[in-house]
Amino acid sequence: MKFLLAALLASTAAAHYTFPQLIAKGSPTGAWKYVRKTTNYQSNGPVTDVSSTQIRCYELNPGTPSETYEVNAGDTVGFTAQASISHPGPLQFYMAKVPAGKTAATWDGSGNVWFKVFEQGANISPSGMSWPSSGKTQVTVPIPKSLPSGEYLFRVEHIALHSASSAGGAQFYISCAQLKVNNGGNGNPQPLVSFPGAYKPSDPGIQINIYYPIPTSYTPPGPRPWTG
Repeated sequence: MKFLLAALLASTAAAHYTFPQLIAKGSPTGAWKYVRKTTNYQSNGPVTDVSSTQIRCYELNPGTPSETYEVNAGDTVGFTAQASISHPGPLQFYMAKVPAGKTAATWDGSGNVWFKVFEQGANISPSGMSWPSSGKTQVTVPIPKSLPSGEYLFRVEHIALHSASSAGGAQFYISCAQLKVNNGGNGNPQPLVSFPGAYKPSDPGIQINIYYPIPTSYTPPGPRPWTG
């Protein structure tokens, strides 16, 4: 029995994942170098409480120092998924501009400051829902060219929905990287949301049975993306 329990726990942990490395200029940049080390860096376990401050960046408290990577507006950036995105669900990216007088390395990302830059939902057919991010080991997105220059937190979020038919069943896998964006534009990112605050456990993109009856549509939670 003890062996069976250990095997089940190991299998469950193996199915979880982290986003430990920023991808920039086409290459991974080193685990936790520009990405804030997450609470699950060893366990790989998810956040399930959308009212917790862990839903923001899932970082260790008090956390570990990370560096800030310089990119240009319009560059493609992203994260590695370790070992891969192994659960069904949507992929989203958010950014938040660091306020004047603070830096990406020290700011906590609190307040109505986050805007979505990408969302990827499901492909739906009579046979079921499929998710383009499933099995991916890297996920990337272009930074909007009109994004104003400055320092930002860059947040990846994958929501696993395999157990999401009841409130609290969705699993959130999150990381935040630190960026300095150069050669930006004069765009006005919006709408702005806070974490926690952007989601409720009962949001239809969070509490959902993805298996039966097969949903006829799916919209990821949160605001629609700002594309610049």
